[in-house]
Amino acid sequence: MYFMLMSVRMTPPLPLIFLLMIHGVSSAGWGVSYSPSHICALKDSTVIMSCSYTYPTGHQVMKAFWTNTLVKDDDGEYPDLSNDTEYSQRLQYLGDKQPNCTVRLSHVTLNDSHEYYFRFITDEDKWLGKPGVTLNVTDLQVESPERVTEGDSVRLTCKSSCTLTDRATFIWSRNSQPLTERRDGNNELLLQSVRREDAGRYSCAVHGHTHTSPDVHLNVMYPPRSVSVSVSPSGVIVEGDSVTLSCSSDSNPPALNFSWFKENETSAVGSGQSFSALQSGRFYCQAHNQHGSQRSDAVTVTVHHGAGRNVIVITAASGGLFIIIFIIIIITMFIM
Repeated sequence: MYFMLMSVRMTPPLPLIFLLMIHGVSSAGWGVSYSPSHICALKDSTVIMSCSYTYPTGHQVMKAFWTNTLVKDDDGEYPDLSNDTEYSQRLQYLGDKQPNCTVRLSHVTLNDSHEYYFRFITDEDKWLGKPGVTLNVTDLQVESPERVTEGDSVRLTCKSSCTLTDRATFIWSRNSQPLTERRDGNNELLLQSVRREDAGRYSCAVHGHTHTSPDVHLNVMYPPRSVSVSVSPSGVIVEGDSVTLSCSSDSNPPALNFSWFKENETSAVGSGQSFSALQSGRFYCQAHNQHGSQRSDAVTVTVHHGAGRNVIVITAASGGLFIIIFIIIIITMFIM
């Protein structure tokens, strides 16, 4: 058996080449960069998208513009936002031929939330700064509990859909009146030991901006207060007449349960917002809701018995007869 030895020439391995791609920058000197690349702006505010770009020497910039789509038009070019009626009055290019490509967009709306790209065209080539600037436009909403009870601690939050890029100082209003002592940088309003007077319409805004959140109503629940009794009729009450006592109170929710008591008696003598008193005495009412109860001061009811009516009628009749006799005497004197 024969073995043949063969020499093999080993070729060196091919070198591995890593290509590092940086968005918006090429090795040939073309590039666009944005700072910052993500912006969260408040509705109705003005946004400045800072931008810089480079291109090789020897080229001349023929056109520079911004776009918010990667879909080309019928001419095979990206649409220029300055020609868009939605942007033309609000978009201002602050840049130059090199290196500044900054743009300002005013009165931003929720529909302006897009990714924006800078595009420039030279006498020999074109470049699109991709990826671009991501703009999120947010409004403000107040988050609060629907119902709170007097004495609770309440936290209201001014919320946005993204974290505002610019440092924000939040301001609060109640019933369209500023709460100057309640300006808070952490977008929260804390009401400790809430009172009835704290109920109302709350809204928030960011200092230096015109946009204001929609109102949110804070409903503060509390037990009956200022319970009082009214008497009708209020004059002399004679046996057989009807005298009505009515109970009123300030409460939230309104009191629906009322109990009537005669002073120095433990059992209720009636219920309902109105009560008919048929006898003399001192009466008071007690108003109830699910948060508590309170009683009124007592009122005095005095009922005169039947003889009193006869006296009143007789007195009135006697007085009338005296007047008639007096008139007859005067007339007789003039005739004589």
